[in-house]
Amino acid sequence: MKINGSNNDDDNYSKSTPNPWKILAILSIISTMVLYAETMLIPAIPHLIRDFGITYSTSSWILSSYLIAGAISVPIAGKLSDLYGRKKVLLIIMVIYTIGVFGGSISTNIYSMIIFRTIQGIGMSVFPIVFAIVQDQFPREKISIAQGTLASMFAFGGVIGLLAGGYIIEYFGWKVTFYSVIPISISLIIIIKKYIRIKEQSKSIKNNPLISDDIKKNQQDIKHPGFASKLDIKGIIFLAISIISFLSLLTLISSSENASSNTEFLSPLFIMLCIICITSLCIFIFVEKRSSLPLVDLKLISRNPIWITNIVVIIWGICTFSIFQTIPVLIQNPGPFGIGGTAIDAANIQLPFSISSLIFGPTGGWIISKIGSTKVIKIGAIILTIGLIGLFIFHDNALNLAENLAIVGVGLALLNVGQLNITTSSVPVHYIGVSLGINTLLRYIGSAIGPAIAGMILQYNLKLTQETGIGINALPSKEAYGFIFLFILILAIVTIILSMLIKKPHKDIVKQAR
Repeated sequence: MKINGSNNDDDNYSKSTPNPWKILAILSIISTMVLYAETMLIPAIPHLIRDFGITYSTSSWILSSYLIAGAISVPIAGKLSDLYGRKKVLLIIMVIYTIGVFGGSISTNIYSMIIFRTIQGIGMSVFPIVFAIVQDQFPREKISIAQGTLASMFAFGGVIGLLAGGYIIEYFGWKVTFYSVIPISISLIIIIKKYIRIKEQSKSIKNNPLISDDIKKNQQDIKHPGFASKLDIKGIIFLAISIISFLSLLTLISSSENASSNTEFLSPLFIMLCIICITSLCIFIFVEKRSSLPLVDLKLISRNPIWITNIVVIIWGICTFSIFQTIPVLIQNPGPFGIGGTAIDAANIQLPFSISSLIFGPTGGWIISKIGSTKVIKIGAIILTIGLIGLFIFHDNALNLAENLAIVGVGLALLNVGQLNITTSSVPVHYIGVSLGINTLLRYIGSAIGPAIAGMILQYNLKLTQETGIGINALPSKEAYGFIFLFILILAIVTIILSMLIKKPHKDIVKQAR
């Protein structure tokens, strides 16, 4: 397409555009590494419970602390990348992530592990940046394919992490899983620094003759010098307090000392945590309504279909990480309470779950281009429900687990790609970064809640393996796993209902998003 009097500008704009597929390849490696580092530790959860002498509910903090840090750092990273550039912020996050990985490798107790997992979790904030880069670099008709590719790399990292993690943990110990990530992370920092040139969104909007003057003006408003000082620090603090106090409540409820009675509900600590959680959440909502640059734009997320996709992504996080917390315990605990397998068995049985996501990530992007995002979400929700019905009824042997986990993986992959495409296509272009930041924030909140709920159910349904004492002789009962699968099955049914409520975005928004 040519615009009169703008041929030279158009040519210069095209020549200055970096190769988006080259950038996608590097972003895919980053996504693969971060998910590898996450899933490699999943088969180690029963080992960490034994090595650190902790309860099942406390062990959920190994995943939850990582995800809470990601949830809090995501909106900060997204806004800073708008202000200072995607590449610069991406490099800083990668350095912090590498420090967290190294710290995890030298942890000797649950407290140091949680601290370094929290630092490592800041690395999760690369995801809205990499998706924003894809949004900046790719033409509109290719974005769903690029997003599907990135989503498949998450799954690919999960596959590699499970395979390598299971064998490393079984033969060399869980510490070596951290060691395996450090050289990859350092190499990526060097590659990004030296060889990657990213067309920043502000420059591309300013120089692109095909973008309207209104959108250019909006972008300049975002780049105002006062932008940095308007970061919603109050919102970040009160949201963090709300999440941490809520997860602490779940851990307290299922603590080994109180799991056999209801006295913890009357304890001063429980009451105090309830007050802190509710108060901080109310203050957070109040702060967000008054903030000129809120952490969570309540007006934006109240629109249909944005509010629906954000609930869907919370459910996605709860389902995915409840499974990650539960399956290794079920597989590695001895019979009759578990399957009695090894860390390698735990990895292999979960492998179909990750492979399904690997296949249906990019496939989902292609399906969206044919039938639309809304139908893909509906199909994903139905497939997820079918898989969870299978898990709820049949989870007593490895084959049934693997088969049903594969079905669940397909459903979750389609849900993820579908909701992500709606999130980016239902807002004007200058709100895409904000919308993605909120979406990712809520994804991590759901992901942090999932392990805590699963750990609480496991801890609350302990059964003695011998007639003496509790401690290491008490293991989660068979009913505990059924309760967890029933819980996430109910959430899947809710997702089907939500998918039927999705409305198409207004045509003016679609035009601005193109």
